[in-house]
Amino acid sequence: HEGRGLGNKFLDSLRQADVLIHVIDASGSTDPEGRPVKPGSYDPYDDVILIEKEFDLWLTSIIKSDWSRLSKALDALPLSEAIERLSQRLSGLSIKKSHVVRALEETKLSGSKFSSWRDEELQIFVSSLRRISKPTIIAANKADIPEAIDIIKSLEKRLQGRIMVPISAEAELALRRASAAGLIKYIPGDRDYVVIDRGRMTPAQERALEKIRSFMERFGGTGVQRIINTAVLEALDMIVVYPVEDPVRMCDSGGNILPDAILARRGVTARELAYMIHTELGEGFLYAIDAKTKSRLGADHMLSDGDIVKIVSTRKKQAR
Repeated sequence: HEGRGLGNKFLDSLRQADVLIHVIDASGSTDPEGRPVKPGSYDPYDDVILIEKEFDLWLTSIIKSDWSRLSKALDALPLSEAIERLSQRLSGLSIKKSHVVRALEETKLSGSKFSSWRDEELQIFVSSLRRISKPTIIAANKADIPEAIDIIKSLEKRLQGRIMVPISAEAELALRRASAAGLIKYIPGDRDYVVIDRGRMTPAQERALEKIRSFMERFGGTGVQRIINTAVLEALDMIVVYPVEDPVRMCDSGGNILPDAILARRGVTARELAYMIHTELGEGFLYAIDAKTKSRLGADHMLSDGDIVKIVSTRKKQAR
């Protein structure tokens, strides 16, 4: 596109993405060329807007490549069939029919002929489609640097409607290294760490870890695992379900407690979960058992986040 842009190779790599995490320097200590500058001297707001505009331009160029012909063909079809046709046209970008329907509803363009759309309407539709089909989470990195506090507050006001999570990748890396060295106990996503061997720490290491702890207390952790959880569970609206073989002990045949965690779209049914585990389980599905309540669940029962489920099937294949 115009100027430096993102480059088509990079944009093409986004085709199969379901959600994007845009990492920015929230401390304002990196300029557009990637060079270090004085903290607070650069506004990362421009980076966020640039990415969105470039993405919209790229997506618009793909749709407009044969829009004159396609729009006339869509006009000749009932709306439901037109939506299906347009969805098929965009399927290579991991854009689904539900995304197209929501974008048409959001932009109020479903009542107008496709061929009547001006460039302005097409761009509005594309921008909506991008937000819906490729939701972006902003990872406000270097949030542990003092100048980042005011910048993050400013960004939150100017970037309303976006999801932003303050993070410190450097703090996360330091904690993982300290954990690997046996100095502390830390699991990614924890809100704090536990010192195991203070005697082996240098004074500098102790000060660094205390500084990290202060950051974690303020933000509930380093934010790195939170950004991933937010992308999957919030932006993609997915749930976690735990399949087991023994609903009483909540384990598999080997006695492993909660051996698997399956990510599924919200609204997934018990039978659909069976198919996700193994095709044979789905084909022979009889019912499921809620391990918490010990109640039977029918094929169309919609599962909830955190459900622990045993699939009862005529086929013997079971969760790992």
